Amino acid sequence: MKKVILSMLAFASATSLKAQQEVMNQDLEKVTVTATRFPKKLSETGKVVNVISRADLDKAGGKDLSQLLNEKAGVIINGANTNPGKDKSVFLRGAANAYTVILINGVPVNDPTGVGGAFDLRVLPVESIERVEILKGAQSTLYGTDAIAGVINIITRKGEGKAANLYGGISYGRYNTLKANAGLNGSFNESSYNISFMHDETGGIAEAKDKIGTQSFPRNGMLRNSLSIDIDGAVTSNFHVKPFFRYAYFKSSFANDAFIGGGNRFASELLSAGTQAQYSFDKGSVTGIFSFDNVKRAYPDGFVKAFEGNKKTAELFNRVDWHRHFQTLLGLRYDDITMKNPNATSLDTSIQMISPYLSLFLKDWNGFNLELGGRLNNHSKFGNTFTYSVNPSYLVNDQFKVFVNYGTAFRAPALSELYGSFGANPLLKPEESRTLEGGIQYIGVDEKWNIRVVAFNRNTKNIIAYQNRQYTNYNRQKDHGIEIEPTININDDIQLKLFYTFVEGKVTTAAVNGDTTYNNLFKRPKHTLGLSLGYQVTPALFVSTNFQNFGKRADLYFESIPPYGQQTVPLASYSLWDIYSEYSFLKSRLRVFAQVSNLLDADYYEVYGYSVLGRSLNAGIRFRL
Repeated sequence: MKKVILSMLAFASATSLKAQQEVMNQDLEKVTVTATRFPKKLSETGKVVNVISRADLDKAGGKDLSQLLNEKAGVIINGANTNPGKDKSVFLRGAANAYTVILINGVPVNDPTGVGGAFDLRVLPVESIERVEILKGAQSTLYGTDAIAGVINIITRKGEGKAANLYGGISYGRYNTLKANAGLNGSFNESSYNISFMHDETGGIAEAKDKIGTQSFPRNGMLRNSLSIDIDGAVTSNFHVKPFFRYAYFKSSFANDAFIGGGNRFASELLSAGTQAQYSFDKGSVTGIFSFDNVKRAYPDGFVKAFEGNKKTAELFNRVDWHRHFQTLLGLRYDDITMKNPNATSLDTSIQMISPYLSLFLKDWNGFNLELGGRLNNHSKFGNTFTYSVNPSYLVNDQFKVFVNYGTAFRAPALSELYGSFGANPLLKPEESRTLEGGIQYIGVDEKWNIRVVAFNRNTKNIIAYQNRQYTNYNRQKDHGIEIEPTININDDIQLKLFYTFVEGKVTTAAVNGDTTYNNLFKRPKHTLGLSLGYQVTPALFVSTNFQNFGKRADLYFESIPPYGQQTVPLASYSLWDIYSEYSFLKSRLRVFAQVSNLLDADYYEVYGYSVLGRSLNAGIRFRL
């Protein structure tokens, strides 16, 4: 790890164009809510946070959430650029899909019916999102089980402006891709609301790769409808109640296997409802949360036809500012996760977790900041697990920040891994990890450029993997890497953002003749490079381009015929280049946009045996009245 930290050299990203100054990810005066569970300036925390702002989302063109996340340093969304209906896996800093917690408005969401309980990003449309905060590193102290690699907090749109604002948009692109959304939001006094409906559909591509070029595979299309309602009701100026309701329906078809076309049907439904209540006082606040998520998955052509599960979460936490330099966060969370009929012989199966936690914050003591936290996790099957974190940082002259984070984390096996229909193993043990990261961040004179460099080392024991068609615990996993993120504001209208990431990992398994160690970050490139250039040509015209290079990597290919063996296959590097333009009319009430994705029409593998999207044009309009 010392060699990794000593090799840190680079740049990181921060301020924004005038038109993009809503919430940017590296300006030390900007505020994050995910790093500490309450609003805090980035200058006062050593946590590593990236933000996809509302301005970024508005300029997303025809991209979905997985593609936008895939453009951030340290994040690989495997399947982001394959057929839209194909499953998407989140690899944060090279970690497995189940090691990242997904939050919606700060509330953890879980899919008991999915592989490892990981949440399905396909059901969330970009149009319903206000911003996304990506918090990296071990975060089990604040967010409990699964937060080994980090947290992605999806914050939905809120009401603003006058009492009623009508907004929406429509776009069309290649593969008969249609996206439409309409909504109504507004605010009055201290209350606000947002109601939105989204419809996406595409004819898609043949998901399986035609290896010999003469086969005619059916296209695998996708359709998504969703409704979102968020209300912020001010009972008094200090007491707000925030009920929410979300419904999403998603259906698609998928290929039989790698290189084997097909039209297997798939459908899923997400129903999410609940409320948050917050009382603020002079020296802090008390927040209560209750949420209920129900997920249904249907495979009409599969061996198992349907899956259903739900998650209930109740949480109460209290922040107190005891002194201008000292804060505390004290909380208690309860989770109940149920999977209905996980296999042919089992009735509904559920687990419960209750976890008290405490964090202490030393705030801006002559530039020094410190967070100490601990959490006791009581699991109904696995008993008690204690996690903790230590997070010191030091800010010099409001420009240069040095930080170190050390945290432990754990992941309890998901219900699908313990009792599901495919490879379940009720004898699995929880995974436990420890992560050390350190870095620097510097904002240059007049904020013309910004530098952030981070190195990390993560060790995990009892890792869970799917081997020989069964889930099993391996001995240990060791991952390390570097993230370099520079931003250069060439002038008030031109901004260049860059990133380079390196990640490498090895697993050690027990063998008859001694331990066996090998690289195992399948589908995850060791080297990734990204570049984004935005130019506000005139007050009405904005243009940008985004370029990414994904290095060589390997994939694990499972044969679909007896004896059902597996083999490691190399995947070549590839590059993606997109361009975007937008023109606004009527004081920005009406905007027209166009985007070309994969401009070079690159042909490559994200997943061995499966096709990727070729060059495509998407164009449309957005309005706000």
